Amino acid sequence: MSTTMTKVLTDRINRIEVSATMAITAEALKMTAAGIDLANFGAGEPHFDTPQHIKDAAIAAIEKNFSRYTAVAGTPEVRKAVVERHAADFGSNYAIDECVFSAGGKLAIFNAVQVLVDHGDEVILPVPYWVSFKDIIEYAGGKVVYVESDEREDFRITAKMIEAAITPRTKAIILNSPSNPSGAVVSAADLEAIVRLAHARGIYLLLDECYAYLTYTGVPVSGGTFTDCKEHVIILGSLSKTYAMTGWRAGFTLGPKQVISAMSKLQSQSTSNTTSFVQKAAVAALSGSQQCVADMRTDFLKLRDRILAGLKTIPGVTCTVPQGAFYVYPNVSAFFGKGGLKTASDVASKLLSEARVVVVPGEAFGTTDHIRLSYAASASVVDEGVKRMREYFGQLS
Repeated sequence: MSTTMTKVLTDRINRIEVSATMAITAEALKMTAAGIDLANFGAGEPHFDTPQHIKDAAIAAIEKNFSRYTAVAGTPEVRKAVVERHAADFGSNYAIDECVFSAGGKLAIFNAVQVLVDHGDEVILPVPYWVSFKDIIEYAGGKVVYVESDEREDFRITAKMIEAAITPRTKAIILNSPSNPSGAVVSAADLEAIVRLAHARGIYLLLDECYAYLTYTGVPVSGGTFTDCKEHVIILGSLSKTYAMTGWRAGFTLGPKQVISAMSKLQSQSTSNTTSFVQKAAVAALSGSQQCVADMRTDFLKLRDRILAGLKTIPGVTCTVPQGAFYVYPNVSAFFGKGGLKTASDVASKLLSEARVVVVPGEAFGTTDHIRLSYAASASVVDEGVKRMREYFGQLS
């Protein structure tokens, strides 16, 4: 018998890790199933039910047997709904064949990176970043070029910071605004400057607009507004947060025909089309009344202010004021060296095991001093979670 060990796993799968937020969610679900009462600030998932008119559209589609394959890129109806909604809200100008509908915004991001980034290509990524960006880039063989933001400046990213990171090997820039995890928002002026900078340099700008409608600074903005630069702009959208449709897995990409065609080709060999009746639900979401979006945003803003007020009652915890999304990203480094805590991961672990509070450690997002809390929860959960954290940190002092 040969003693030579056969390599089992590929290099590319070994370049990535399990999503930290999904790992935390799995552990929380296990504890909840065991009857443990948790204050769950882990997963970024709206606490609202999917609006009724969206559910009704899916039910009607099922009852009418709309359950067969569709075009890989999505039905003409759903792609028309995407481009018309985006045009109405942001002044963009996309055709149906410049849109692909996918099984969630994460798949849209994954597919876009896979068709654009080759081995050795550099991708600029602001820090803190959403957990999956780094791994998706590295899976494609790309090199991540980090742009460090400053907590004292509310983690704000500027065009000057992006320009300083560009090299001859830069293939793409990824921006997530509002940001997961910090809630930071790229200003309208800086966004336009970054769009025009990328276009002038021939660099693709991947704009994750997952939280585009959850901004608290005024009118939402999109890089798709600058139609003269659309050749190098890739809009990555999701219905998950906007319409409380996380489990439906509904996302989309808007971009140049060549890129969209390549993404459709890749999707044809992986997921094929998004679930047929989900596409009907998406049409209802995008084409129907947007009052549900406004109502949810109003509630999220109240919850943001509530959790910020609560965090201020915990000595040693400091936190920037997020301008969008539904996360706070407090600094907990004041507790390092106390109670056996050395890292943000230690803090997250102890909060879960001792305080029964679910948070995500900042290491998952590229920083060492923070934890992320999703305040997409009921007011009672927010209050109880803050109370438990205050009691836990208080006994460390």
